[in-house]
This record gives sequence, structure tokens and C-alpha cells, in this order.
Amino acid sequence: MDHMTHIFHRNPRQSLPVAVGGEGIELIDQSGKRYIDACGGAAVSCLGHGHPRVVNAIKAQVDTLAYAHTSFFTTAAAEELASMLAASAPGSLNHVYFVSGGSEAVEAGLKLARQYYVEIGQAQRRFFIARRQSYHGNTLAALSIGGNAWRREAFLPLLIPAHHVAPCYAYRDQLAGESDAQYVQRLADELEQKILEIGSDKVATFVAETVVGATAGAVPPLADYFRKIRAVCDKYGVLLMLDEVMSGMGRTGYLFACEEDRVEPDIVIIAKGLGAGYQPIGAMICSDKIFNAVVEGSGFFQHGHTYIGHATACAAALAVQTVIQEENLLANVRQRGEQLQQRLREVFAEHPHVGDIRGRGLFVGVELVADRASKQPLAPAQRTHAKVKAEAMARGLLVYPMGGTIDGRQGDHVLLAPPFICNAIDIDEIVHRLAPAIDAATGYATAPGS
Repeated sequence: MDHMTHIFHRNPRQSLPVAVGGEGIELIDQSGKRYIDACGGAAVSCLGHGHPRVVNAIKAQVDTLAYAHTSFFTTAAAEELASMLAASAPGSLNHVYFVSGGSEAVEAGLKLARQYYVEIGQAQRRFFIARRQSYHGNTLAALSIGGNAWRREAFLPLLIPAHHVAPCYAYRDQLAGESDAQYVQRLADELEQKILEIGSDKVATFVAETVVGATAGAVPPLADYFRKIRAVCDKYGVLLMLDEVMSGMGRTGYLFACEEDRVEPDIVIIAKGLGAGYQPIGAMICSDKIFNAVVEGSGFFQHGHTYIGHATACAAALAVQTVIQEENLLANVRQRGEQLQQRLREVFAEHPHVGDIRGRGLFVGVELVADRASKQPLAPAQRTHAKVKAEAMARGLLVYPMGGTIDGRQGDHVLLAPPFICNAIDIDEIVHRLAPAIDAATGYATAPGS
């Protein structure tokens, strides 16, 4: 970009190409160069770009009614989308609160959790517990409960008190000789001890990403982890809130990622894949128990934003979710996800700088290391994750890397979240472009012809 920009960009020192178009799984810049969008931005564009059914749904809604404030009206688009989500969500998660994105949805969930306890006469419950190396958004309350040290550091004096326990991060934290069952029990015991340390009648909610997203790179829970966590929460009357902003809405091969864990949270948070980037939208979904406490108590949720339940955003999301359902894309996510992990394991089988390949569905993380055997991380000063992004872009591939994987300072990973519409050839091409990008970024020279 040669001209002076008046946009306050994320990184004002960086010059960005101009995106001028998108077709299917590709984005196109001003020079005509095409990029495979293998991360959907930040796991957003699950139907790719320019999907005709979604575009037409947006046009039709704008032609009819773009927006009506929710203090005066509801709309058919919002009602239909809420009904669809309530029918699909686990158990008694039947009440949908639409917002404009993930951070807003997390804020709504935290405020509802607090209000729930006020409504039922337990106003002393005000503390939230989350996990280290988590990310729940950039607004102040969401940042407070998040465990991303780098994002939190500058704003610590402004953050509400929150408590953190260990994540379920088997590659780094499971002890030698410790079975999965023992490791999961250890984590559940840690949560129980934290609740008791704070005061069992003072804890409101435990918040966790069902599959950890950007901060640690698609780290899935071990089997029974969330069932054990749910049992601890139930023992002490603590709500369970699952953040599926990245991992939900089909990204793992299930509409709600927690379905695979056979657990029902009290509140679930969704965004990104809900509207696939066609319009800004997120949602907080709560259980009958919480909803009824509000309705039978004060009678209203003490919260709101101008654009909640935005008609055009809801129409876009309704079209996105209809396409996913009618085209059976969740099955494709599971199949292509298996293919993606298998191809990555084959290609990087002997790679000295690839330590772990993990994830669920089309939500896959590749953790980079200095030494595969010892799992020693790369030097943070090398900023290897940033080099991977640049090398991948040069090869026409968009990936979502991050540093600080382990503790906010050490560790590098690459997150892959390609569109649900990918076919087998697309997945092979993603890996074909990623491999030399990682080689170049880590300084590893593969054998000729490999």
C-alpha cells in the first residue's frame, strides 16, 4: 500500500495489501494475487467468500428491513435463527441473546451469570475462575477472565479480579507415566481446591474454551475432562460457561463443540462461524434455569447494546447455518479434518521443529519447537510464528500463527481453520504450501525433491 492511510491499523508500522475480492476458499489482493484462506481470518470464514445463498439473503433482508431496535421490535430473521440454535444446542440451552461478536457475547455471559446469582439471593457469588493460556475477548471483563498474559499485561490495573487454574494441555503438562484419567482428575482436583480457596459460596462461574483457540493453538480437552469439571461445578453450585467463539458452529465437526464431550454448560458463547464473516454477529445462549430465574425475578436482563439482534446480521447467520445443515457440511468437516491432521503428520513426521499436531475437525494447531525430543521451545526473540505467517503469505497461503503458546512468552504455533467447503484437493494444497513456509521460517532445509 503506497498511499498514506488514515486507518488506525492493528500494527501501524506494517503496510498491508488491499483485499479486493473473495471467491470460495480464496481471497484476492489488488495485484490479482490469490491466497488460500486456510485460517478463515481468525476461524471466521467457514463458508469461504462470496457464497451466493448468503449474499442473496443479506440483500433480501436489506431490501425489506435492515435494522430495528430491539427495545421496540423483534424480527423474523432473529426469531428463526434463535429457534434454529435452540433446537440444535445441548439440553436446556434454549435462550439466545444476539450481539455483534465474541467479546460482546462473553461480556453478556459474565453479566448474566452475575445477575443470575443476584436474582436467586446469592449476591455474594462474584468471582470467576478461568484457565491460564485462554482467550475470551478484548473488552475489559473478557480480558480479565482470559489467561493470555501478553494481552492482559498493560491493562492489569483496570481488570476485575479473576482466578486461573491450569488448562488441559496434555502435550506440555501431562506427567510422564500419568494416565489420561489421572491427569484429568488432577485438573478437576485443582479446580475444586481453587473454589475452596476462594470460598465455595463466593464463586460464580468457571469459564473455559471447549477447544482452546488462538492463545495455545487448537488444544482439545482429553476425554472426560469436561464431565469431571461439570461435576465439580455442580458440587459447589458454580455455573459452567463454555466459550465456543472459535471452536463452535461446526468448526470441530459438531455444531457445538461440547457435544463431543457429552457435557451441557449453563451458558455457551458463539460467534465467528455463526455468521461466517458475512455480517458481525455473536450470541450468548443460556439454560432454562438461568432464564427462568431472571423472568421470575426482576423480569429483565440488565444489559444491552444498540445492535443486538441486528436483522441483517441474523439473516446472514440464518443463511449460513441453513447451508451448513442442508449441505451436510459437518460430515465434510470431520472427514477433511481427519485428512488434514493425517497429511500434516505424514509431511512433518521427521521434522525437528514440529513438536505437536492437534485439534478437532477443521481446527488444527501445529506447535513449533527448537527440539522435537525435548519439546524445548524456540527462542521468543526469533518470532518464528511471525516468520511462518510471512512465508505462507508469500506462497499464497493465509494461516493464523501466534507466539507465547506455553506461558505468554515462550512457544510458537500455527492455527489452521480452513472453510468447511474444502475438498480433498484443497486440503492437500494447504499442506503443500505450509510445509515449505515452516521450513523457511525455522531454517530447516528438507531433502531435495521432498
